[in-house]
Amino acid sequence: MPVLVMKFGGTSVGSLDRIKRAAKRIGVEVAKGYDVIVIVSAMSGKTNELVGWVNETSPLYDAREYDAVVSSGENVTAGLMALTLQEMDIPARSWQGWQVPLKTTSAHANARIEEIPTDNMNAKFGEGMRVAVVAGFQGISPEGRITTLGRGGSDTTAVAFAAAFEAERCDIYTDVDGVYTTDPRISDKARKLDKIAFEEMLELASLGAKVLQTRSVELAMRFGVRLRVLSSFEDNDENFGTLVCAEEDIMESNVVAGVAYSRDEAKVTLVSVADRPGIAAAIFGPLSEAGVNVDMIVQNISEDGRTDMTFSCPTDQVARAEAAMLASKETGEINYHDLVADTDVAKISIVGIGMRSHAGVAAQMFAALQNEGINIKVITTSEIKISVLVDRKYMELAVQALHDSFGLEKS
Repeated sequence: MPVLVMKFGGTSVGSLDRIKRAAKRIGVEVAKGYDVIVIVSAMSGKTNELVGWVNETSPLYDAREYDAVVSSGENVTAGLMALTLQEMDIPARSWQGWQVPLKTTSAHANARIEEIPTDNMNAKFGEGMRVAVVAGFQGISPEGRITTLGRGGSDTTAVAFAAAFEAERCDIYTDVDGVYTTDPRISDKARKLDKIAFEEMLELASLGAKVLQTRSVELAMRFGVRLRVLSSFEDNDENFGTLVCAEEDIMESNVVAGVAYSRDEAKVTLVSVADRPGIAAAIFGPLSEAGVNVDMIVQNISEDGRTDMTFSCPTDQVARAEAAMLASKETGEINYHDLVADTDVAKISIVGIGMRSHAGVAAQMFAALQNEGINIKVITTSEIKISVLVDRKYMELAVQALHDSFGLEKS
């Protein structure tokens, strides 16, 4: 039997009625002749509730026990989905991560998948099971402890199963009907894309688009898993949703595929740093050790042996960054006059594989922002993206201006 992987997010299984609706979709695929592996998230809101209980019980919690608690939400959904399918006379059973077993590293709360053996589940398919309902987000460490893959980890679980079982496709059911050129809540001209390249989706996911977890897109690109993003609340057929696929599967694409934004960004500047060999390592090494997720980096021209170093990071990591820099200054590893943090900025990015072969994209982007009177604070570029930091109050205006400038409402 060909294998199909179907993943249902928290909103798609947020109630018993929604679980029944999802089960009917699964039944349709079983009727087509597929053996189906269903990956489920916890019911919407449940993981946040469990995390809240952990924090209330033990602010400095043991990460192993954190995983034991927060992974339980997926177990409930998996069991309810299996029971629902059984009531529909579809042979199904639930699987927890350790039963597969989905083998991970020991990095609790942010484990990485190392191996998914297929023998155990394939044996059950051979015995007549048609649907394996797997609790997403969770696995088992080499020490035999339950692990979790980080928030949004069920997407990664789904893609990993699709790769391990060489599935025909991996369908991600969520509360949106595909990938859009930008957030429809900001621009009413946002257009759903029929197809998007892995690289474009990876950039959009890492730059703020919430449709897919970044690690899941990385896995899909590495193993060539065809991903389809579609709504669990609408009737879908083979032509609905957005297909995330290899670049060569897309006949022709726009220069820019989409505009992404990240609201909760901060710009941190170390003023007048001693400019010497190794200063960048002395700054960003401690930041990495402190768990600060640095993104954009700009170093000013050196003058009189001093320079300014600017970087961006999430706003909730600014205090951590300040503490790491102060500690390094006190130990003499780095020397700077002042640290200035601007927590009122947003990151706006344009992404597109067509940018590789088209000149003038950056100039067009900057002109569009200039025409709206929006000042750019920091710029970074790569082969298929350009990102800028602007004042947060201009975020929505910047997204709309760029969407219009590149004509993304047109297919």
